[in-house]
Amino acid sequence: MSNTMPIRSLPNATLLGLLLGEATAASLAGKSLADLFNLRSRPLTIRETGADDRSERILDAAKELLARALSEEMQDGEVLSSPDTVRDFLRLRLAERPHEVFMVLLMDVQHRLLADVELFRGTLTQTSVYPREVVKLALSHNAAAVIFAHNHPSGVPEPSQADIHLTNALRQALNLVDVRTIDHIVVGGNASPVSFGERGLL
Repeated sequence: MSNTMPIRSLPNATLLGLLLGEATAASLAGKSLADLFNLRSRPLTIRETGADDRSERILDAAKELLARALSEEMQDGEVLSSPDTVRDFLRLRLAERPHEVFMVLLMDVQHRLLADVELFRGTLTQTSVYPREVVKLALSHNAAAVIFAHNHPSGVPEPSQADIHLTNALRQALNLVDVRTIDHIVVGGNASPVSFGERGLL
């Protein structure tokens, strides 16, 4: 039956069985996909999920392919026309990080993705971000616009006052070189990412 049913109609256990084999899929019964694909701020360890090293590699490979597919979609079309794609991509890249990471999405004049760069790494609670380096990065890619993103390892994506002040400083610095700041998105575990633009913070 599973050979004729559309993939989207198959239950999680069957899909995992196609990737990992039925025995491993059975051992993962009851685990959430967010845990298996490390989309939470504190992902489970291999032992906690019940997956062996090979299964973990397969799941990571599937996650990486999905992230690359989303990246290609943003390269081929206007980023602003697909905000869900941007959010999904950022969750895949940032949600499981145990420390703060500051990322910049660089876009051309048609708002197609040129590159995604993890520019700074920090501690569990903060990252030092330098406007000079952000400006240099944007100029090196001849970017016309940027989206900033960073994660909160706590799992709570609420922007802090420091986040807001930093975004304003970066936007002002980039305005001097005619690079537009489109948004700043905060990722926190499996919670919905928070957009500065939607919050009226830009």
